[in-house]
Amino acid sequence: MYNRKAYELGSVRSVIRELFEYGKKRAAEMGADKVFDFSLGNPSVAPPAKVAEAIKEFVDTMEPVALHGYTSAQGDYGVRKAIADYINERFSTSVGADNIYMTCGAAAALTITLNALVSAPGQEVVAAAPYFPEYKVFVEAAGAKFVAAPMREQDFSVDTDKLAELINADTVAMILNSPNNPSGAVYSDECLKKVSAVVKKKSEEYSHPIYIIADEPYRELVYGDAKVGYIMNYYDDSVVCYSYSKSLSLPGERIGYVAVNPKACDADEVYLAVMGAGRALGYVCAPSLMQYVVKKCLREQPDLEAYKINRDLLYNGLKEIGYDCVRPDGAFYLFVRVPGGDALKFSECAKKYGILVVPGDGFGAPGYVRLAYCVARKTIENSLPYFKELYAETKTE
Repeated sequence: MYNRKAYELGSVRSVIRELFEYGKKRAAEMGADKVFDFSLGNPSVAPPAKVAEAIKEFVDTMEPVALHGYTSAQGDYGVRKAIADYINERFSTSVGADNIYMTCGAAAALTITLNALVSAPGQEVVAAAPYFPEYKVFVEAAGAKFVAAPMREQDFSVDTDKLAELINADTVAMILNSPNNPSGAVYSDECLKKVSAVVKKKSEEYSHPIYIIADEPYRELVYGDAKVGYIMNYYDDSVVCYSYSKSLSLPGERIGYVAVNPKACDADEVYLAVMGAGRALGYVCAPSLMQYVVKKCLREQPDLEAYKINRDLLYNGLKEIGYDCVRPDGAFYLFVRVPGGDALKFSECAKKYGILVVPGDGFGAPGYVRLAYCVARKTIENSLPYFKELYAETKTE
């Protein structure tokens, strides 16, 4: 016997991963220059130089057994304190070391947090569309029902009127992701204030806290004058799930954290529940070397110029062809409305031209496709003529 749900998840990979694997196979058969893979959000810039310097420093100077040994289950105290101090410096909060739990990236942070907050069958977790498809997997694995809150299509922000209609007595949490995957939208202060007001009102109406979980792997990837608000400054019953995968270009090293707002009405209990969920899931003691590295690199930033050039090249090129898309202010994704309205059909048709794009259906946004522009510049340049042919074919269907 085996777990049927786990079997289903294991036997059917996500659409994103399927496209990525298809791209590798096609590149091997036809040549990499014939494949324009916009499927996977894998950083295309190198980590800041200080990352390699920090790794070398620790390897050369720290006693090996200590360097590679276990830290405390929730993470090294010095690392957690440094992160808490940095958060307070940036956002004028009062986070302490014992509000921080080190994790193996954002996925572990979200999974731990959801398991800490969901306490009974039938409870619900709302996510603002468009959303990362794995949210549904994480929510259901924690034993809750996943509910999608509609988006405002003009800017991909949260439709707060519809949100208010969806939250009910069974709602325990809401997930916000800004800068957003898949749209690249950065939620404005006004949007965050409205969302916070709606959730607070509903918490009071149902006499129990409804947590806002801010998923923030793209926080540092913003362009121009765009600013990313910090949820703890807007809403007390909140948790931040952070990852260094994008900010330090370290997706394969799997390092991040959970930060529980110390102003939450039951902050100490929630943090202990986070620790308990981490223990139950086996997510204790995040990679020790990478914990020490991120402590050294808290103020490092990715090379945004490379992403910005790619964004402008792809956005301007597609707009000139005739595609309908909103210019993203953050992350490294472009969300494009497809000609004809059928994203699945468009994505399949695009393969004929060697173009790999992810249908928006899994993101809670049918009729759109996601393009990850964290690719080589020549990939974008060489793909545009094929995007033009694809547009002409699908526009007339």
